[in-house]
Amino acid sequence: MKKIGIKWKAQDVADQSGKIAIVTGSNTGIGFQMALVLADKGAHVILACRNLEKAEAAKREILKSSPNAQIEVEILDLADLSDVEMFVTRIKNSHERVDILINNAGVMIPPKSTTKDGFELQIGTNHFGHFALTSHLMPLLSAAEKPRIVTLSSIAHWAGVIDLDDINGEKKKYDKWGMYSQSKLANLLFALELDRRLKAAGSHIESFGSHPGYSNTDLQRYSLGWRFLNPLFGMRPIRGAAPTLYAATETDALTHRYWGPIGLLEARGWTGKAKITPRASNKEMARKLWEHTESMIGIQFQI
Repeated sequence: MKKIGIKWKAQDVADQSGKIAIVTGSNTGIGFQMALVLADKGAHVILACRNLEKAEAAKREILKSSPNAQIEVEILDLADLSDVEMFVTRIKNSHERVDILINNAGVMIPPKSTTKDGFELQIGTNHFGHFALTSHLMPLLSAAEKPRIVTLSSIAHWAGVIDLDDINGEKKKYDKWGMYSQSKLANLLFALELDRRLKAAGSHIESFGSHPGYSNTDLQRYSLGWRFLNPLFGMRPIRGAAPTLYAATETDALTHRYWGPIGLLEARGWTGKAKITPRASNKEMARKLWEHTESMIGIQFQI
Protein backbone atom coordinates (compact mmCIF):
# COMPACT_ATOMS: atom_id res chain seq x y z
CA MET A 1 0.00 0.00 0.00
CA LYS A 2 1.38 3.41 -0.97
CA LYS A 3 1.87 6.05 1.72
CA ILE A 4 -0.62 8.81 1.07
CA GLY A 5 0.41 12.40 1.71
CA ILE A 6 4.10 11.62 1.44
CA LYS A 7 5.58 11.07 -1.99
CA TRP A 8 2.97 9.71 -4.40
CA LYS A 9 3.47 11.34 -7.79
CA ALA A 10 1.43 11.53 -10.97
CA GLN A 11 4.10 9.41 -12.63
CA ASP A 12 3.26 6.62 -10.15
CA VAL A 13 -0.03 5.93 -11.95
CA ALA A 14 -0.29 2.21 -12.69
CA ASP A 15 -0.67 0.76 -16.18
CA GLN A 16 -3.93 1.92 -17.76
CA SER A 17 -3.79 -0.14 -20.96
CA GLY A 18 -7.22 -0.94 -22.37
CA LYS A 19 -8.99 1.87 -20.53
CA ILE A 20 -10.84 4.72 -22.21
CA ALA A 21 -10.55 8.08 -20.44
CA ILE A 22 -12.28 11.39 -21.09
CA VAL A 23 -10.61 14.50 -19.68
CA THR A 24 -12.47 17.77 -20.12
CA GLY A 25 -10.40 20.92 -20.55
CA SER A 26 -7.31 18.86 -21.35
CA ASN A 27 -5.54 21.18 -23.78
CA THR A 28 -3.78 23.11 -20.98
CA GLY A 29 -2.82 23.15 -17.31
CA ILE A 30 -3.57 20.25 -15.01
CA GLY A 31 -6.01 18.74 -17.52
CA PHE A 32 -3.22 18.46 -20.07
CA GLN A 33 -0.99 16.79 -17.49
CA MET A 34 -3.73 14.30 -16.60
CA ALA A 35 -4.19 13.41 -20.26
CA LEU A 36 -0.44 13.14 -20.80
CA VAL A 37 0.06 10.76 -17.88
CA LEU A 38 -2.95 8.59 -18.69
CA ALA A 39 -1.88 8.33 -22.34
CA ASP A 40 1.70 7.53 -21.35
CA LYS A 41 0.35 4.75 -19.12
CA GLY A 42 -1.54 3.17 -22.01
CA ALA A 43 -5.05 4.59 -21.80
CA HIS A 44 -6.98 5.71 -24.87
CA VAL A 45 -7.49 9.37 -23.96
CA ILE A 46 -10.19 11.62 -25.37
CA LEU A 47 -9.24 15.30 -25.17
CA ALA A 48 -12.63 16.95 -24.66
CA CYS A 49 -11.95 20.63 -25.33
CA ARG A 50 -13.77 23.75 -26.47
CA ASN A 51 -10.98 24.96 -28.79
CA LEU A 52 -10.07 22.56 -31.61
CA GLU A 53 -6.80 24.28 -32.50
CA LYS A 54 -5.53 24.18 -28.92
CA ALA A 55 -6.67 20.57 -28.49
CA GLU A 56 -4.82 19.48 -31.62
CA ALA A 57 -1.71 21.27 -30.36
CA ALA A 58 -2.04 19.42 -27.05
CA LYS A 59 -2.35 16.13 -28.91
CA ARG A 60 0.87 16.86 -30.80
CA GLU A 61 2.67 17.64 -27.56
CA ILE A 62 1.52 14.38 -25.99
CA LEU A 63 2.63 12.41 -29.03
CA LYS A 64 6.07 14.05 -28.83
CA SER A 65 6.42 12.78 -25.29
CA SER A 66 4.72 9.43 -25.91
CA PRO A 67 4.76 8.54 -29.65
CA ASN A 68 2.60 5.44 -29.18
CA ALA A 69 -0.09 7.26 -27.22
CA GLN A 70 -3.72 6.76 -28.21
CA ILE A 71 -5.10 10.28 -28.35
CA GLU A 72 -8.44 11.43 -29.71
CA VAL A 73 -9.66 15.01 -29.97
CA GLU A 74 -13.33 15.87 -29.54
CA ILE A 75 -14.90 19.31 -29.37
CA LEU A 76 -16.88 19.93 -26.19
CA ASP A 77 -18.31 23.27 -25.10
CA LEU A 78 -19.68 22.82 -21.59
CA ALA A 79 -21.30 26.26 -21.84
CA ASP A 80 -23.69 24.88 -24.47
CA LEU A 81 -25.92 22.02 -23.32
CA SER A 82 -26.82 21.06 -26.89
CA ASP A 83 -23.10 20.74 -27.65
CA VAL A 84 -22.66 18.51 -24.60
CA GLU A 85 -25.38 16.24 -25.93
CA MET A 86 -23.82 16.14 -29.41
CA PHE A 87 -20.43 15.31 -27.91
CA VAL A 88 -21.88 12.35 -26.03
CA THR A 89 -23.69 11.14 -29.15
CA ARG A 90 -20.38 11.05 -31.02
CA ILE A 91 -18.70 9.19 -28.14
CA LYS A 92 -21.52 6.64 -28.03
CA ASN A 93 -21.15 6.07 -31.77
CA SER A 94 -17.42 5.41 -31.50
CA HIS A 95 -16.95 3.76 -28.09
CA GLU A 96 -18.73 1.01 -26.20
CA ARG A 97 -17.71 2.21 -22.75
CA VAL A 98 -15.90 4.89 -20.76
CA ASP A 99 -13.66 3.78 -17.89
CA ILE A 100 -12.58 7.18 -16.55
CA LEU A 101 -14.39 10.51 -16.72
CA ILE A 102 -12.49 13.50 -15.35
CA ASN A 103 -14.67 16.60 -15.05
CA ASN A 104 -11.78 19.05 -15.07
CA ALA A 105 -12.66 21.98 -17.34
CA GLY A 106 -13.51 25.20 -15.59
CA VAL A 107 -13.92 28.95 -15.82
CA MET A 108 -12.57 31.20 -13.06
CA ILE A 109 -13.62 34.82 -12.37
CA PRO A 110 -14.35 35.93 -15.96
CA PRO A 111 -16.13 39.19 -16.75
CA LYS A 112 -19.87 38.87 -16.21
CA SER A 113 -21.22 36.67 -18.99
CA THR A 114 -23.62 33.84 -19.68
CA THR A 115 -23.65 30.44 -21.35
CA LYS A 116 -25.51 29.79 -24.58
CA ASP A 117 -28.44 28.59 -22.46
CA GLY A 118 -28.51 31.83 -20.44
CA PHE A 119 -26.86 30.63 -17.22
CA GLU A 120 -24.13 32.59 -15.43
CA LEU A 121 -20.94 31.37 -17.08
CA GLN A 122 -19.22 29.85 -14.05
CA ILE A 123 -22.10 27.86 -12.58
CA GLY A 124 -23.24 27.05 -16.12
CA THR A 125 -19.89 25.68 -17.24
CA ASN A 126 -18.35 24.31 -14.07
CA HIS A 127 -21.46 22.65 -12.62
CA PHE A 128 -24.39 22.50 -15.05
CA GLY A 129 -22.23 21.48 -17.99
CA HIS A 130 -20.48 18.68 -16.11
CA PHE A 131 -23.73 17.51 -14.50
CA ALA A 132 -25.25 17.15 -17.97
CA LEU A 133 -22.13 15.50 -19.39
CA THR A 134 -21.98 12.94 -16.60
CA SER A 135 -25.69 12.19 -16.89
CA HIS A 136 -25.50 11.56 -20.63
CA LEU A 137 -22.41 9.35 -20.24
CA MET A 138 -23.88 7.08 -17.56
CA PRO A 139 -24.70 4.21 -19.97
CA LEU A 140 -21.09 4.11 -21.22
CA LEU A 141 -19.70 4.35 -17.71
CA SER A 142 -21.99 1.54 -16.59
CA ALA A 143 -20.61 -0.61 -19.40
CA ALA A 144 -17.06 -0.40 -18.02
CA GLU A 145 -15.68 -2.94 -15.55
CA LYS A 146 -14.40 -0.51 -12.88
CA PRO A 147 -15.51 2.97 -13.95
CA ARG A 148 -14.59 6.13 -12.08
CA ILE A 149 -15.82 9.71 -12.23
CA VAL A 150 -13.69 12.48 -10.75
CA THR A 151 -15.14 15.99 -10.52
CA LEU A 152 -12.75 18.80 -9.72
CA SER A 153 -13.55 21.24 -6.97
CA SER A 154 -11.20 23.83 -5.44
CA ILE A 155 -10.04 25.18 -2.10
CA ALA A 156 -12.28 28.10 -3.11
CA HIS A 157 -15.27 25.89 -2.25
CA TRP A 158 -14.61 26.75 1.41
CA ALA A 159 -16.00 30.22 0.67
CA GLY A 160 -18.86 28.92 -1.44
CA VAL A 161 -22.54 29.38 -0.62
CA ILE A 162 -25.28 27.80 -2.73
CA ASP A 163 -28.09 30.26 -3.40
CA LEU A 164 -30.86 28.18 -4.95
CA ASP A 165 -33.11 31.23 -5.21
CA ASP A 166 -30.53 33.11 -7.26
CA ILE A 167 -28.04 30.52 -8.52
CA ASN A 168 -27.23 32.69 -11.56
CA GLY A 169 -26.55 35.78 -9.46
CA GLU A 170 -29.14 37.90 -11.25
CA LYS A 171 -30.79 39.48 -8.19
CA LYS A 172 -27.68 41.15 -6.78
CA LYS A 173 -24.52 42.92 -7.86
CA TYR A 174 -22.33 40.49 -9.77
CA ASP A 175 -19.64 38.93 -7.56
CA LYS A 176 -17.28 36.95 -9.76
CA TRP A 177 -15.43 35.42 -6.80
CA GLY A 178 -18.67 34.52 -5.04
CA MET A 179 -20.02 32.89 -8.18
CA TYR A 180 -16.78 30.97 -8.70
CA SER A 181 -16.79 29.71 -5.11
CA GLN A 182 -20.45 28.70 -5.46
CA SER A 183 -19.66 26.71 -8.60
CA LYS A 184 -16.78 24.88 -6.91
CA LEU A 185 -18.93 24.04 -3.89
CA ALA A 186 -21.54 22.77 -6.34
CA ASN A 187 -18.89 20.55 -7.95
CA LEU A 188 -18.07 18.89 -4.64
CA LEU A 189 -21.70 18.59 -3.55
CA PHE A 190 -22.39 16.89 -6.89
CA ALA A 191 -19.44 14.47 -6.60
CA LEU A 192 -20.45 13.39 -3.10
CA GLU A 193 -24.18 13.19 -3.83
CA LEU A 194 -23.45 11.16 -6.96
CA ASP A 195 -21.40 8.77 -4.83
CA ARG A 196 -24.30 8.33 -2.42
CA ARG A 197 -26.84 7.78 -5.19
CA LEU A 198 -24.60 5.29 -6.98
CA LYS A 199 -24.15 3.29 -3.79
CA ALA A 200 -27.88 3.38 -3.06
CA ALA A 201 -28.57 2.06 -6.55
CA GLY A 202 -26.02 -0.74 -6.19
CA SER A 203 -23.93 0.67 -9.04
CA HIS A 204 -20.29 -0.30 -9.53
CA ILE A 205 -19.40 3.24 -10.69
CA GLU A 206 -17.23 5.20 -8.25
CA SER A 207 -17.54 8.98 -7.85
CA PHE A 208 -14.87 11.21 -6.33
CA GLY A 209 -14.08 14.85 -5.85
CA SER A 210 -10.58 16.28 -6.10
CA HIS A 211 -8.79 19.60 -6.12
CA PRO A 212 -5.38 20.77 -7.38
CA GLY A 213 -4.45 23.15 -4.56
CA TYR A 214 -2.85 26.32 -5.83
CA SER A 215 -1.42 25.35 -9.20
CA ASN A 216 0.28 27.59 -11.73
CA THR A 217 -2.08 27.31 -14.70
CA ASP A 218 -3.97 29.36 -17.25
CA LEU A 219 -7.15 29.11 -15.14
CA GLN A 220 -6.25 32.40 -13.44
CA ARG A 221 -5.91 34.27 -16.73
CA TYR A 222 -8.59 36.79 -15.79
CA SER A 223 -6.67 37.99 -12.71
CA LEU A 224 -3.50 40.08 -13.14
CA GLY A 225 -2.63 39.58 -9.49
CA TRP A 226 -2.89 35.81 -9.61
CA ARG A 227 -0.90 35.69 -12.84
CA PHE A 228 1.90 37.56 -11.04
CA LEU A 229 1.77 35.27 -8.01
CA ASN A 230 1.48 32.00 -9.93
CA PRO A 231 5.19 31.51 -10.76
CA LEU A 232 6.16 32.43 -7.20
CA PHE A 233 3.75 30.31 -5.20
CA GLY A 234 1.82 27.99 -7.53
CA MET A 235 2.68 24.31 -7.83
CA ARG A 236 3.70 22.95 -11.19
CA PRO A 237 0.66 21.61 -13.10
CA ILE A 238 1.93 18.03 -12.89
CA ARG A 239 1.84 18.28 -9.08
CA GLY A 240 -1.62 19.81 -9.18
CA ALA A 241 -2.82 16.97 -11.40
CA ALA A 242 -1.68 14.25 -8.98
CA PRO A 243 -4.72 14.16 -6.63
CA THR A 244 -7.14 13.75 -9.52
CA LEU A 245 -5.02 11.02 -11.12
CA TYR A 246 -4.85 9.29 -7.76
CA ALA A 247 -8.64 9.34 -7.42
CA ALA A 248 -9.06 8.16 -11.01
CA THR A 249 -6.68 5.21 -10.86
CA GLU A 250 -5.57 4.04 -7.40
CA THR A 251 -7.27 1.26 -5.45
CA ASP A 252 -6.45 3.02 -2.17
CA ALA A 253 -8.48 6.04 -3.32
CA LEU A 254 -11.62 4.10 -2.43
CA THR A 255 -10.98 4.88 1.25
CA HIS A 256 -11.98 8.54 0.81
CA ARG A 257 -14.09 10.61 -1.58
CA TYR A 258 -12.14 13.89 -1.83
CA TRP A 259 -8.45 14.09 -2.68
CA GLY A 260 -6.07 17.03 -2.84
CA PRO A 261 -2.73 18.41 -1.64
CA ILE A 262 -2.53 18.28 2.16
CA GLY A 263 0.15 20.86 2.87
CA LEU A 264 -0.42 24.38 4.23
CA LEU A 265 -4.09 25.35 3.71
CA GLU A 266 -4.26 22.48 1.18
CA ALA A 267 -2.73 24.91 -1.31
CA ARG A 268 0.25 22.69 -2.02
CA GLY A 269 1.88 19.46 -0.88
CA TRP A 270 1.60 15.76 -1.53
CA THR A 271 -1.67 14.01 -2.33
CA GLY A 272 -3.84 13.11 0.63
CA LYS A 273 -7.36 13.04 2.03
CA ALA A 274 -8.66 16.56 1.51
CA LYS A 275 -10.98 18.12 4.06
CA ILE A 276 -14.68 18.15 3.26
CA THR A 277 -16.30 21.28 4.65
CA PRO A 278 -19.64 21.20 6.51
CA ARG A 279 -21.34 22.91 3.56
CA ALA A 280 -20.04 20.24 1.18
CA SER A 281 -21.17 17.53 3.62
CA ASN A 282 -24.72 18.89 3.78
CA LYS A 283 -26.78 16.04 2.32
CA GLU A 284 -29.99 18.06 2.27
CA MET A 285 -28.37 20.87 0.29
CA ALA A 286 -26.82 18.30 -2.05
CA ARG A 287 -30.25 16.81 -2.69
CA LYS A 288 -31.82 20.20 -3.28
CA LEU A 289 -29.00 21.29 -5.61
CA TRP A 290 -29.33 18.02 -7.56
CA GLU A 291 -33.07 18.50 -8.05
CA HIS A 292 -32.67 22.21 -8.80
CA THR A 293 -30.01 21.41 -11.41
CA GLU A 294 -32.24 18.85 -13.08
CA SER A 295 -35.00 21.44 -13.23
CA MET A 296 -32.74 24.20 -14.54
CA ILE A 297 -31.19 22.19 -17.37
CA GLY A 298 -34.13 19.92 -18.16
CA ILE A 299 -32.39 16.62 -17.52
CA GLN A 300 -33.47 13.65 -15.40
CA PHE A 301 -30.23 12.08 -14.19
CA GLN A 302 -30.54 8.31 -14.65
CA ILE A 303 -28.39 5.99 -12.52
